[in-house]
Amino acid sequence: MLITDQIAKLIEQMIEDGNGSANVQRNDLAQSVGCVPSQISYVISSRFTPERGYKTESRRGGGGYIRIIRVPMTRDQYLTHFFYAVGDSLSEAEAEAYIRNLCDNGVISQREARIIKSSVSGASLDRIRPPEGRNMVRADIMRQVLMALMS
Repeated sequence: MLITDQIAKLIEQMIEDGNGSANVQRNDLAQSVGCVPSQISYVISSRFTPERGYKTESRRGGGGYIRIIRVPMTRDQYLTHFFYAVGDSLSEAEAEAYIRNLCDNGVISQREARIIKSSVSGASLDRIRPPEGRNMVRADIMRQVLMALMS
């Protein structure tokens, strides 16, 4: 198991134990895992994002911490949240994060996730020229899919 996966699992367990939130002290967690504090920051910034249903707050200084809160939402709230979060441009990695989050939270099935992922994949959008336009088209497709799921 990668160190980043191990850190993410520990933080997820802390959130679970804390009924949806956890205060993470980077130095303490890094010392217990055997890594540098910047790896903790990397995991938090890449895996505990709004796209994945988390809110983060930080308190700096001595005794500072990063509070991670799982944002509980209904199915329609998830879909509406993601609809507005998509924006005008969406990378393939960002789309996959949204789709994974929707699937992990039971908003869509594994089958629906595979279909949506396929529709916004680089292979599906390969013929769009110039290539810079793919992220805009991907965002349009994702918003249309989310609207269809809301009906």
